[in-house]
Amino acid sequence: MNKTLNWFQYVLILVSLVWMEPGKAQNFFAQNDLQWVAVPDHADWIYKVGEKASVNLQLLWHGQPLPGVEVRYSVGQDELADEVQGKVTTDAQGRARIPLGGAKKPSFRDCRMQCTVEGKNFKNHVKVGFSPEKITPYTQMPNDFAAFWQGVLDEQKKLPLSAQVTPAPEFSTDEVDCYLVKIRTWRTSTEAYVYGYLSIPKKGGQFPIVVSPPGAGVKHMDPLKTQFYATKGNCIRFEMEIHGIDPSLSKEVYGDITRAFGNHFAAGYLSNGIQSRETYYMQKVCASLVRAVDYLVTRPEWDGKNILVQGNSQGGGLGLALAALDPRVTALAIAHPALSDMAAYAEKGRTGGYPHFSLKYKDITLTPEVIRTLQYYDAVNFARLVKCPTYMTWGYNDNVCPPTTSYAVWNTLTCEKECYITPINEHWTSDETRYRQMRFLLKHCR
Repeated sequence: MNKTLNWFQYVLILVSLVWMEPGKAQNFFAQNDLQWVAVPDHADWIYKVGEKASVNLQLLWHGQPLPGVEVRYSVGQDELADEVQGKVTTDAQGRARIPLGGAKKPSFRDCRMQCTVEGKNFKNHVKVGFSPEKITPYTQMPNDFAAFWQGVLDEQKKLPLSAQVTPAPEFSTDEVDCYLVKIRTWRTSTEAYVYGYLSIPKKGGQFPIVVSPPGAGVKHMDPLKTQFYATKGNCIRFEMEIHGIDPSLSKEVYGDITRAFGNHFAAGYLSNGIQSRETYYMQKVCASLVRAVDYLVTRPEWDGKNILVQGNSQGGGLGLALAALDPRVTALAIAHPALSDMAAYAEKGRTGGYPHFSLKYKDITLTPEVIRTLQYYDAVNFARLVKCPTYMTWGYNDNVCPPTTSYAVWNTLTCEKECYITPINEHWTSDETRYRQMRFLLKHCR
């Protein structure tokens, strides 16, 4: 958008977009009586360090301006404590202006808003960036980073490649054959496996392969959601499971497994063995990504040239790991990568990435030993080694994978790269964004 437009024109544009596309309305306005229209006074939501920012707000009640409402707000750095608090009251048109102030260093600031209407409390927030192109990661790369990972992969190579392939008719269609694959992985002394659903176009021929590491958690899988890669993109897609748990188990069993390990099981496995790089749970996971490619390149349906990687959130962080560790990867597309600059909270005033050790999961203290371990598994260090063309998308309102850490990754990448920034996004991607990822990967097929 042109920065010369005034703030109310932004409001009208945003509201009209919502009204014109009712099927997508809840991406902007929740299905609620109160709608927040909060628009920073810079069209791209970006300011320079030293500039002052503000948010122009309008409250709509059933689509009509809501006057005389007190809005309580606080402003603080991305994911960190409030620094400023205040109140504003909406005018006759339901409008108010909230001053955010400035920033002393490249960063994001979050305007957190709440109000009470008819006895109910409502919340919203907007994040804006200050010179984010200058954000640099806290995480340092160990001198032996590449040698460590080469040693891990050399050890894995000693294990003969072994895979069990079973038809998955429940996920097969008129256009796609789907198989459940179980792959032996990791070290010769420990019997371990990863699983995945392999979707192959029925039309016959040879195709690029898309490897997709999963988001965080132990979750039931549904490969039908991403089979458009096979039906519309003419790709083989391998949807990975990284924990060694059979994904053909029912949703109910997966629910039992998650509950058995508590509500924070994702953070649980991400902290397992974290005191040493040799014992950390994610070593097996990262090595297994490469072992999955070892199997996939044996498929007769592969075109022999293209190994593409796509992942979001934890899958984005793991996608960076796979692209860094395996030179067979030819293109990468990720969204809001997790596991990025994870130890940054160790420095006062720094925003760190998911799983937010020491901030949201206070049982993990960022000791020198933990920080040292995380250096070998952090997405920003893998990003330093990525050479293939890379597409990355993220939003500013994301509290799971904060924009600060997405920029830490983006600014670190030195490969050919392309970004698609969607400021309003929290921790989600639209259908259009997912198709953009696919189009980028196909554009870079050899």
